[in-house]
Amino acid sequence: MFQLYYASTSPYVRKVMAAAHCLGLTVQIEKLESAANPVKRDDRIARFNPLAKVPAMCTDDGTLLYDSRVICEYLDAQSGHTLIPADGSARWSCLTRQALGDGLLDAALLARYELTLRPEEKQWEVWRQAQLSRIDAALAEINIQAPQLSRTPDDLGLITLGCALGYLDFRFPGMDWRALYPQAAEWFAEFDEHPAMLETRPFT
Repeated sequence: MFQLYYASTSPYVRKVMAAAHCLGLTVQIEKLESAANPVKRDDRIARFNPLAKVPAMCTDDGTLLYDSRVICEYLDAQSGHTLIPADGSARWSCLTRQALGDGLLDAALLARYELTLRPEEKQWEVWRQAQLSRIDAALAEINIQAPQLSRTPDDLGLITLGCALGYLDFRFPGMDWRALYPQAAEWFAEFDEHPAMLETRPFT
């Protein structure tokens, strides 16, 4: 059994759980409740991760793992490199897609925190717009790649992209990204119906 500090709204936790679903490992994960917050530290999470950020995992032999990239790679290694190719160009393509999705998520979280956590008198609109421009750049690249992408979550890079687009729907409902990036929208519409994505959708 693995123990995992999680938050149902975290796209990085979703990434781990979607990967675990694809690998058939969800039954081996005990989810531990937490109150992850970028301002208010939850010392329970710090048992596994000194940064007190989710996801944070403890394996059955006591090994502590964080963040989502490390946890997903660990889970994949247990299953014979199903989601991350062991070598060759396929590996680097997968990891680069993961970096693209993580980068989109990083920018989205920073843009959201600027409005939801920072006091109004200290908010910096130029900073927020810079993060939104990064989101647009990532969406444009996903749109270019979309026609060649698998419609099923058969690699970790794709899972990360799917979780990133799902997070935009969850936290930025007014962002009509589908109108500007129709190929990405078409890919996501099918990809997001896979059971691994359906069963890990965020909820408040």
